[in-house]
Amino acid sequence: MTDTTADRPGAIDARPVRHPGRWVAVAVIGVLVAMLVNSFVTNERWDWAYTFQIMQQKSVINGLWMGTILGTVIAMAIGVVLGVVLAIMRMSENPVLRGVSFVYTWFFRAIPRYVLLSLFAVGFGYLYLNKFDVGIPFSSIHFATIDYSAWSSTVLIGGIALGLSEAAYMAEIARAGILSVDRGQAEAAQALGMAPGKTMRRIVLPQAMRVIVPPTGNETIAMVKDTSLFIAANITIELYYQATFFGSRAFKIMPGLMAATLWYLIVCTILMVGQSWLERYFGRGYGPTPKATKQKLTEIGADH
Repeated sequence: MTDTTADRPGAIDARPVRHPGRWVAVAVIGVLVAMLVNSFVTNERWDWAYTFQIMQQKSVINGLWMGTILGTVIAMAIGVVLGVVLAIMRMSENPVLRGVSFVYTWFFRAIPRYVLLSLFAVGFGYLYLNKFDVGIPFSSIHFATIDYSAWSSTVLIGGIALGLSEAAYMAEIARAGILSVDRGQAEAAQALGMAPGKTMRRIVLPQAMRVIVPPTGNETIAMVKDTSLFIAANITIELYYQATFFGSRAFKIMPGLMAATLWYLIVCTILMVGQSWLERYFGRGYGPTPKATKQKLTEIGADH
């Protein structure tokens, strides 16, 4: 029997690569964190007791639910539904539908949301003198008259304005998700006699959700923060306005700002957790899971 130990190289005395930059970064971060904590503890102007007191005010809680959260729900419901419709129109073979979808997306992506809210709240009231007639154009026939002044400063109008803006972005997100699904999936469904609409609902969109969910979650989180723009439409039932109002009334600016900040952090953290769960749910069957990857690496190590 041949001794092969002599052919093997000796033990390698390897030394880990030095990373002095990492330690410098850790030191800098540690100093910055210590400075921030020191400011929180020693600077009385933070006034954390008053901050938590503002967070518990009834008007602030009402602004959180009836302004920020309700406005986000209205805006995202309109944005998602209308965005999917616009995405399907954009990929249609009908040039009219493609043109309408393109013009809509071009217009609402170009208009800042603050300006759009001002337009809905003030501009329309100015144009129609707070009375909006519904009827046949270029005639004196009117079916109904809407008192716009009663709705111009409500969360509903704010949510509609933000939803119309959001639809332009959701249209591109939905279109990217639909295009990520192999065309053969739709062709196979149609070969089985499935209608185009049903194919889109049952075959294409469920698979496209893997691509649609992550950016949609980001848009939802951004929409929570964009509801702070409701002040452009004179909507005062909103978290940021109510929290800063209490701070300004007591001449304590930072407690009001921090009360709003903490509520935004709480709401957005919950949404991030929900987004993570949805990503795992719609990502089932696509690529190995972390648990499966770890098990496979363990098996490979055992074989060797």
